[in-house]
Amino acid sequence: MNQNPTKHTKVLIIGSGPAGYTAAVYAARAMLNPILVYGIQKGGQLSTTTDVENYPGYSEVIQGPWLMDQMRDQAKAVGTELIEDHITSVNLKSHPFEATGDRGQKYTADSIIISTGAQARWLNLKSEQEYRGFGVSACATCDGFFFKEKEVAVVGGGNAAVEEAIFLTKFASKVKLIHRRDKLRAEKLLQKKLMENKKIEIIWNSVVEDVIGEKQPKNVRGIKIKNIQTNEIKEIKIDGLFIAIGHDPATTLFKNQLDMDKDGYLITKPDSTETNIPGVYAAGDVKDKIFRQAVTAAGMGCMAALEAEKFLSH
Repeated sequence: MNQNPTKHTKVLIIGSGPAGYTAAVYAARAMLNPILVYGIQKGGQLSTTTDVENYPGYSEVIQGPWLMDQMRDQAKAVGTELIEDHITSVNLKSHPFEATGDRGQKYTADSIIISTGAQARWLNLKSEQEYRGFGVSACATCDGFFFKEKEVAVVGGGNAAVEEAIFLTKFASKVKLIHRRDKLRAEKLLQKKLMENKKIEIIWNSVVEDVIGEKQPKNVRGIKIKNIQTNEIKEIKIDGLFIAIGHDPATTLFKNQLDMDKDGYLITKPDSTETNIPGVYAAGDVKDKIFRQAVTAAGMGCMAALEAEKFLSH
């Protein structure tokens, strides 16, 4: 057990990424001397995203990891203490709030900003991970643009999958929606829009078995799909594969302490980042399953810091 003395801060930020780093910049500039604790994947989902073309302020294509490094350096430059640790438990009933890292380091805080983010669910195929960022994506809004006049496939059957398939028809010449059942879970109105779209073909009762691609230059060329009723495997030619089987917010830490919806996303008050516990705020993908963009996460990080500052001044 490590015997380091307890660290106290006015603002403890849990999680890095656009929400956490932006909250840190605002909190530090308000002279609150925040501590930001980041886990193994510092920078969150953006640290695994290659080309970023939709973050305001950059006319050239930038790289996700680079953007996160810049935000981290900015947070540090204005006075944030950055600590690599994995928070394994929190007590939001005590005052000040308490958090403990996996090596036993204790933190106490007058306010907490939660920006632990979410992770896209993947199919967990070796080939899928190999081509992630090279034709395999979990975000049509981020990457659809790269598939102009190309053929793509979307995996899933819920609202997200159907919305992604429809969105991709703006760019792609053909979109195949692959679903493991014989009917979709998406809401009826979306299904109607999907069925009416001439560019979309639905492949029922099927799962992706493998992603096929080239090594040099690295890109996707096709996929193997299996019909789960007949076990027949066939290969289809596509240039891009979008996985839309849902996201999991990183909120297990806060179960039974903070209000969440059925999918585990933290619930905040309208037009606010405040959770059901005053002084505890949630920003970014940990509470936002609708937009999930770097810029909206950054905006919420700013809101959370301003709300925390107001809370602390009372």
